[in-house]
Amino acid sequence: MRRRHALSLLATSLVLSQSAWAASTESERFHRWLDAEWERTLKRDPILATSLGDPRYNDRLVDQTTAAFRAQAKRELRAEIKALAGFNKDKLDPKDRVSYAILKLDLEQELAGERFPGWMQPISQIGGLPSGLAQLGTGQSIQPFRTTKDYDDWLKRLALAVPVLDGSIANMREGLKAGVTQPKAVMEKVLPQLQALAVADPEQSLFWGPIKNFPDAVPAADRARITARMRKLLADKVLPAYARLLAFVRDEYTPKARTSTAWSALPDGQAWYAYRVRQSTTVDLTPDQIHEIGLKEVARILGEMEAVRVQVGFQGDLKAFFKYLQDDPKFYFTKPEDLLAGYRELQKKINGLTPKLFDIQPKADYEVKEVEAFRAESAAGASYEQPSADGSRRGVFYVNTFNLKAQPIYGMETLSLHEASPGHHFQISIAQEDTTLPAFRRFGSHYTAYVEGWALYSESIGKELGMFTDPYQWYGRLSDEQLRAMRLVVDTGLHAKGWTREQAIQYMLDNSSMVESDVVSEVERYIVWPGQALGYKIGQLEITQLRHEAEAALGPKFDVKGFHRVVLTAGQVPLPVLRELVTAWVQASR
Repeated sequence: MRRRHALSLLATSLVLSQSAWAASTESERFHRWLDAEWERTLKRDPILATSLGDPRYNDRLVDQTTAAFRAQAKRELRAEIKALAGFNKDKLDPKDRVSYAILKLDLEQELAGERFPGWMQPISQIGGLPSGLAQLGTGQSIQPFRTTKDYDDWLKRLALAVPVLDGSIANMREGLKAGVTQPKAVMEKVLPQLQALAVADPEQSLFWGPIKNFPDAVPAADRARITARMRKLLADKVLPAYARLLAFVRDEYTPKARTSTAWSALPDGQAWYAYRVRQSTTVDLTPDQIHEIGLKEVARILGEMEAVRVQVGFQGDLKAFFKYLQDDPKFYFTKPEDLLAGYRELQKKINGLTPKLFDIQPKADYEVKEVEAFRAESAAGASYEQPSADGSRRGVFYVNTFNLKAQPIYGMETLSLHEASPGHHFQISIAQEDTTLPAFRRFGSHYTAYVEGWALYSESIGKELGMFTDPYQWYGRLSDEQLRAMRLVVDTGLHAKGWTREQAIQYMLDNSSMVESDVVSEVERYIVWPGQALGYKIGQLEITQLRHEAEAALGPKFDVKGFHRVVLTAGQVPLPVLRELVTAWVQASR
């Protein structure tokens, strides 16, 4: 009787829950589904969860190198597309229609990209699991090392990395057979990175950092156990796996890697590049159109640089001015700590100025850190790492001190505006903190044109904020904008117009005051990450155009703080969706 009663209650409960589901609005059903999909996303990508401060999967690492993983990912993608189609878009709330449209575009783009074998190129000089894992293991990144459980989680995750490292070798072997490899020139830059990681002595490894820096919260008995386990894991499994990867890349892969640089030289490469251009820009521009936009922007910015040369009274021509900016010691720090201190002072200054143009700002702050030595030679000049969603970990503005001649003092204001506030730190943190947005819009990073476009736009409003009072700092702003304009020319030149690596390097040297080491690093980044660099300038041009249109339409009613609020609270969106949101704001503000 009790069992039948229990079954009866269960049946009643199921009926009630089904009725409640049926009685839900379409938007409520949509949000429940989005929440469930996000949970699946975090399980599929546990490092993403770690980066967001979600500790539930800190001991996990998914092996994405296997054919089984790729087949499962395809099945899940098709199931997600089918489930999304099951919602009636017309019955969703207006904000949810935006989320629907964005997700539909995301999934369709992912489906279109399945034909391209990116899995055959798992590492490059700018990233991949080997360097990413080492960053996690230093104890200075997103993987927490505060408690005994944190250390135990890391030991489990690190052990899971061994088959992934070996799987990367297997996939690169498949790439060699199919003719889908990284260029030899950039793989030669990977070798010193791997050499720094593939050491024999565990205590000389970057992974030993957390062992040398146990927090007080880890008891002595646990420290002894963890130390012994870490030493054995590194000596027996992890470091030998790195050694196998190094030997493969050095002896087998790099000698046979392709000598071409164009993505179009790969099998199906022309279509692959067009796909990546669309992914990055989110607009319908061909490589030829983007190339022409770049040429015009480069010429315009050169004219503004010439005006600065005249303003400061430099007697030579622009080429000589570039050389002067490269060579004069007064434009460079000689100690990394001085550069870092300068950025920390700028942080205080800019934080005090942003209320002039913004009525919204992140709750989380950021800190300035030096790029780790093992990756500094090939890393970008600066980058931003988002804070945890719960605010327990601040955002990080990474500064590369490897070559101080690539970090001119006159470029500091514009770089800080871009990477930190009100650039990446504002956009990424504000989106994360907006709990009214679905998680994929708070934490996603699909839209380079929006994310990087906003950061470059943030540089452009520096004078309005009260920055760039020194003409050399204004030149630094122009120099950084010139870099983004040259990217339009060089990326499309390399991958769609037959430019050589050397031709691209020379073009950038001819049109800027960038030092050669920085130019080489930039060009080699475009070679292995085609299309990505196009989003910066295309996004900034569109955001600037949207502001001009809003100012013209609203006249004295235009509120710059309101404009910034609508752009920053959009979450991450493709540019056509951002245009729709700004247009709606303009209409509501009339």
